[in-house]
Amino acid sequence: MTGGAGRVAGRAVLISGGAGSIGLASARALIDEGAQVMLADLDEAGLAAATDALGHAEVASLLCDVTVEDQVAAAVAGTVERFGKLDVAFVNAGVAGAPSPLVDFPVELFERVLRVNVVGSMLVCKHALRAITDGGSLIINSSVTGLVGIPNIAAYVTAKHALVGLMRTAAKEMAGRGVRVNSLHPGPVDNAFQHEIEMAETGESSAQAQKIFDSMIPLGRHAAPAEIAAAVVYLASDESAFMTGHTFALDGGLSG
Repeated sequence: MTGGAGRVAGRAVLISGGAGSIGLASARALIDEGAQVMLADLDEAGLAAATDALGHAEVASLLCDVTVEDQVAAAVAGTVERFGKLDVAFVNAGVAGAPSPLVDFPVELFERVLRVNVVGSMLVCKHALRAITDGGSLIINSSVTGLVGIPNIAAYVTAKHALVGLMRTAAKEMAGRGVRVNSLHPGPVDNAFQHEIEMAETGESSAQAQKIFDSMIPLGRHAAPAEIAAAVVYLASDESAFMTGHTFALDGGLSG
């Protein structure tokens, strides 16, 4: 569909954390709407599997550890080299870390979670915004935990709140070029990343932990990755042309 009809037709998109379920679902949705997509991830096998799963001429991939600035700069440069420009960046890479009460939280784990989620996101923003076309869109994947407090995951909650500050600062700085910057705040998503968090938090099996979390969500279920991807397409498209500096929650009412 690239170059023809589609809400993001002809736009070049970089997705960090592209090998995960949200990155992959977003890539698929963007390609279906006419975009060209570069997936960046440090998981070489997962990246190859994601690229193969998409099986499309308009997708490419690059290895990238978002905590290493040279690799982030290379991923942005590689996107521009491959597609001739960068119109949209989806800042999606992140880690959760093991749960622990704050009074016992290992400082090394706290620093690791902030390093990947906050510093890594800052580096992608820094280099993507240097290259992005005027009128482009940058989307930062935060979490419902960036809007509310949740026990035993202090590092993750702190990191995801920090991304809101990063987003709001970037939105103000980039407004003069018409570049929109918004953060996405998914609630629990039906994927391996979330299920691992739930099992660690509850000490239950995956199925039982999911039921416990479902009971906390007003809509009574987890989101599908494709539902998060639909929001990514919206924020990448002209349909959200007057939206910037916004925290976009898709959490089934969890933060309400």
